[in-house]
Amino acid sequence: MPPPALAQNPCIMKNAVVTGASSGSGKACCQMLLEKGYRIYGISRTTPAPCASHPAFVHCRCDLENTASIKETAAFVRQSTGRRLHLLLNCAGAGRFAPHEEIPVDWIHRMVALNLEAPLVLTSLFLRDLKRTRGFVINISSVTATEPAPRGCAYAATKAGLAHFSRSLFAEVRRSGVKAVCIMPDITRTPFFDRLDFGPADDPETRLEPSCVAGAVKTVLEQREGTVLTEMVLRPARFRIEKKPRLTGQEAGGEPSR
Repeated sequence: MPPPALAQNPCIMKNAVVTGASSGSGKACCQMLLEKGYRIYGISRTTPAPCASHPAFVHCRCDLENTASIKETAAFVRQSTGRRLHLLLNCAGAGRFAPHEEIPVDWIHRMVALNLEAPLVLTSLFLRDLKRTRGFVINISSVTATEPAPRGCAYAATKAGLAHFSRSLFAEVRRSGVKAVCIMPDITRTPFFDRLDFGPADDPETRLEPSCVAGAVKTVLEQREGTVLTEMVLRPARFRIEKKPRLTGQEAGGEPSR
């Protein structure tokens, strides 16, 4: 539940919902938004630190693969904010990479639910509130949305779907003042790669950091009123990935960012 002072004064500051708040880019975005004076409703399965101790951070435990859980969380946020939301930031995601016939069906379902369905459902539930504030929907997709992704066909499909949803949503709601944005980062040093057989290399010029994604979100938010950066692609200066021993069974799969 939100701290009493926040609950009693729902219009003191701007309100943001951030999915994947527990780690990686979502966590970095939460830290940036707190510095900008937002009240954050951070959605994750675990309590993120150090944000959790901040008086303007409200942790929302939610299973983004479960529509009922999403609806329950959205109802709580809408009541707590007085139905005034300024930013929906969809960062949560998961991935599994292998020849398509080797990817378990439950992982395909998981990627579609977390990477694509959850952002669509959350946007539907919050869109009227965002129209009231002329707010932002910012979706963190992936550079894989822009190019073929061998061994990542299903993951790339979800991220391409999220990118196209963002474009279509902007065309639909721009007259209302809502800004729909898609940010597509390349390989980023996050726990996403902990259970994959590849990951970012040690050279900082070959990878992005979560702070890079947070910086892109900040740039989007700080544009003059009337200017919208609808799409951003973030890439490291050089291309290099690190191969790791291949994992199998339950160990394999990109760590969900929640």
